[in-house]
Amino acid sequence: MAASGHFGALQIVRLGLVQACLGAVVVTTTSILNRVMVVELALPALLPGALVALHYLVQLTRPRWGHGSDGGSRRTPWIAGGMGVLAVGGWLAALATAWMGSRPAAGIALAIAAFVLIGLGVGAAGTSLLVLLARRVAAPQRAAAATTVWLMMIMGFAVTAGISGKLLDPYSPERLLSVSGGVCAVALLLAWTALWRLETPETPEAPAGADDRPASTAPRPDFRAALAQVWAEPDARRFTVFVFVSMLAYSAQDLILEPFAGTVHGYTPGQSTQLSGVQHGGVLVGMLLAAFAGRRLAGRATGSLRAWTVGGCIASALAMAGLVGAGLVGPAWPFQANVLLVGVANGAFSIAAIGSMMALAGHGASGREGLRMGLWGAAQAVAFGVGGLAGAVASDIARQLIAKPGVAYAAVFAVEGLMFLVAAWLAWQVAVPAPAADSETTRARDSGAPRQAPGTTLGAAT
Repeated sequence: MAASGHFGALQIVRLGLVQACLGAVVVTTTSILNRVMVVELALPALLPGALVALHYLVQLTRPRWGHGSDGGSRRTPWIAGGMGVLAVGGWLAALATAWMGSRPAAGIALAIAAFVLIGLGVGAAGTSLLVLLARRVAAPQRAAAATTVWLMMIMGFAVTAGISGKLLDPYSPERLLSVSGGVCAVALLLAWTALWRLETPETPEAPAGADDRPASTAPRPDFRAALAQVWAEPDARRFTVFVFVSMLAYSAQDLILEPFAGTVHGYTPGQSTQLSGVQHGGVLVGMLLAAFAGRRLAGRATGSLRAWTVGGCIASALAMAGLVGAGLVGPAWPFQANVLLVGVANGAFSIAAIGSMMALAGHGASGREGLRMGLWGAAQAVAFGVGGLAGAVASDIARQLIAKPGVAYAAVFAVEGLMFLVAAWLAWQVAVPAPAADSETTRARDSGAPRQAPGTTLGAAT
């Protein structure tokens, strides 16, 4: 760790390993258990869908977890505790699934409790992890750090799904419990190891703007008062709405893109799965582009994060317009290239939005970084929970009202494109701090000093 308290590459990779472990447990519960319930146990697909939606709903508690972590000098205990709750919830979810084969009512009841724990664990660990990144990564490296952490999470998804899928064959409840238990135990051990002494006593986290000011004697406000203060901040409020709208548009396409490919473009199940790989490859490219641009432009171009966020949303809207064309034209449309463009645009705006989130976390009243991050995380979770279901329901309604499937899907994609344009407008309204100036402007505002003009170099972030 640098003398300034900033995290270097090793510390960022360690946090990325924690995020990968978090992703490993989540993918076991949201993907593998989903398949077991529907295929091996022949249960209605509504059941795993409702359980996944429940774990998103529980993440409305993210602001509360963030507020709790704001009260201390260290974030790692909250991450470690959240990972522990997540691992317990993940194993209980597997136990519940195994019970469903012989005792459905007891299994479903246990699954509900398990997915509540999963939501609580993801909320507590994920919120504090992002705050730690925001507070300890120098501004020019934030986009690259976010990309590193998210790529490691995706790696955790892929590795866990691949290995667990092989170990589960041939399926048996006992094998499911042993594989899930192994994933949860290994993920928890690796995460706790990565967190060991990550925040050293010599470099505790200092609230933004507090370096040279006497400690405040004012009592710390309770959660509701602190939440009201953060919601009263225009940029925090606008960014919350932006996160919800953009993530709603982002997630609404998840459950309908592959059915659209099969229904309108004649893709086989294998081809539609490969199409998903094309989209995710595009997301990776977009993330890397935004991270590279953020690093190159940091300190030399005010508002580059905002520009990439807005540009990524507009590009996503154009890509969705292309899918409208794919629905109207049919197989003659360059469909795979269009899906790749969707992925690139989505990846660029999502990483830029995460970078903006990290910059804005300390922009406002000091000591509210975790609460702000929790508020935005809750908006994202609700959008993901609603988005997939809303997209599927909208496509079903459109197909009932419109005779031609391609035109019906095109109508849904058009609405999603409009949502991305609304998100771009919202992102433009948010004043993201200049990369080299965010911490210092917060410090100046909190101490009453005059704020320097945009674009002026104010020194390294703290």
